[in-house]
Amino acid sequence: MAGAVPAGEAGDISGVNADGRAGEVRDPALSRRKRTSLLVIDPVNDFLSEGGAAWDLTKSTVKKNDVVQNLARVIDGARAGGVPVLFGPMAYTAEDYENAHLQRRSGINRIMFERKMFLAGSWGADFHPALQPRADEIVLQPHKGCDLFHTDLPHHLERLGITHLVICGMTANLCCESTGRTAGEYGYDITFLSDAIGAENIPAYEASIRVNYPLIANAVMTVEEFLAGLGDARETTAKPEPGDEVRCSDHGKIGTAAEVAEADEEHEGYLRIRRGLVFSKDIFIPLDAIVRRTGQEVFVNVPKLVVGKMGWETLPSHRDHQAKVGPTQREVRHLYHSRSPSMNSR
Repeated sequence: MAGAVPAGEAGDISGVNADGRAGEVRDPALSRRKRTSLLVIDPVNDFLSEGGAAWDLTKSTVKKNDVVQNLARVIDGARAGGVPVLFGPMAYTAEDYENAHLQRRSGINRIMFERKMFLAGSWGADFHPALQPRADEIVLQPHKGCDLFHTDLPHHLERLGITHLVICGMTANLCCESTGRTAGEYGYDITFLSDAIGAENIPAYEASIRVNYPLIANAVMTVEEFLAGLGDARETTAKPEPGDEVRCSDHGKIGTAAEVAEADEEHEGYLRIRRGLVFSKDIFIPLDAIVRRTGQEVFVNVPKLVVGKMGWETLPSHRDHQAKVGPTQREVRHLYHSRSPSMNSR
């Protein structure tokens, strides 16, 4: 399974594969848009249509966020912008339950079994009428659990050269979150679209959007912001500019870029936010913490509540950066002082 280049500028050319090997050198002229894919998870009737097997659970967040309309908007916008759209549905057959006994695997599998959700060939497992894949678009093999990386998704991402994955659909705390976690572990840059995602209840939705996504992804943004980024002629760079609004991975705004400085002999490049209502001191955010630029907004890949605890009250020096990088493999004699990892143990 191939991984992706680390989050950063759209023009970066280095990469790391899932197994830690150096990735292929990518064309620096290849824009972020060309390496981005929209993954629409479970946009089906059982979740999104009145009469669906889970509609009584999901309707609160689906209606609140206008999920169907927002999914339709982002799918159309991605198509217009040349971003490939991948659809990831579920489908269960008798063999899944009689032979694989999936109903015994987990709580969610039991719920789906008892409610007769996503039965293969049924109306409930089919795509919502407003969210139909086109004939030339990819429909993944059905996932049986919550993680779409157990389908043919990795094959298609590698084949398309995708490094940036934008996730939307159903449900926030299960398939969307599980797939995003795995994608992040494999080195993909992850964005969640907060108003194109629903859940089985509002607490589950809020926990994912407000708490978990900002830690496992590089950005949580709205459909409007994502589409604005696609339409920005400057989308080939993630570099901030003075006057940009600065948001965190949880979408929280922390101020306006007062200064953007490139690296010099002593210091790393940084973005400065003046002290004010949010911070009692000026904050100097390292430029490599800026992972995305959308319109005149830039995103820092930490949640808002953590920014004040990052030690960014002083200019970021090369020396401090090296201390954060840590020792090289050659310099480490013992990975853990108490004992070494158990290799090839019987």
